[in-house]
Amino acid sequence: MFRDEMKKAAEAFGLTLSETQLAQFTRYYELLVEWNEKMNLTAITEEHEVAVKHMVDSLSAYDPALFHGAVSIIDVGTGAGFPGLPLKIFCPDAKLTLMDSLKKRVNFLQTVVDELGLEGVDCVHARAEEGARNKKYREQFDLAVSRAVARLPILCEYCLPFIKRGGHFLALKGRAYAEEVEEAAKAIKVMGGSKTEMREVHLPGLDDKRAIITVTKTMPTPKAYPRKAGTPAKNPL
Repeated sequence: MFRDEMKKAAEAFGLTLSETQLAQFTRYYELLVEWNEKMNLTAITEEHEVAVKHMVDSLSAYDPALFHGAVSIIDVGTGAGFPGLPLKIFCPDAKLTLMDSLKKRVNFLQTVVDELGLEGVDCVHARAEEGARNKKYREQFDLAVSRAVARLPILCEYCLPFIKRGGHFLALKGRAYAEEVEEAAKAIKVMGGSKTEMREVHLPGLDDKRAIITVTKTMPTPKAYPRKAGTPAKNPL
């Protein structure tokens, strides 16, 4: 039963979920599997694997120093809602914007938000390069989060423009995280970021290397960034 797998996985990671949260995670899982039959949302559908590799992995970005009260968060290139939706379930007071370039995925996300009764969530259909040029979103968020979208130099160009000065960008990264941080040094500086921290993460029952990279934004992002669609990937900073 997914509820039990989720409870076990969260507890093994050191997090306690309420009955309401467990019910929300369970319904999210059911919708994920149901919609996955119609469109490609995830290659992982087995209960235990979704609990650990999607839900708890997303929650690994949680930092009590950053996620408090009505913190504003944007999840850039959210896909099936990771890490944004699990973080919102865990931190119900947060204000969340889920941004994705595929309309069908945005429809799925809106269904999840409605079915789970989540308040303070916007599901936005936009590419990151366009969204970051929109005054409604540019430099409006305390936190930006992103998982498995691109290498860190490219991600910094996508995500840092959304963050206010004094805010933070949290990137969920796999085993090559240290070399990605080195690679991204120039991009971080150009986009207005400064201090970069790495926090290793160990998911229950897995021995692979993962980390949360936290970049603090201290200066505004120059108007020229992000560059137009496709450019950051072809020509990273």
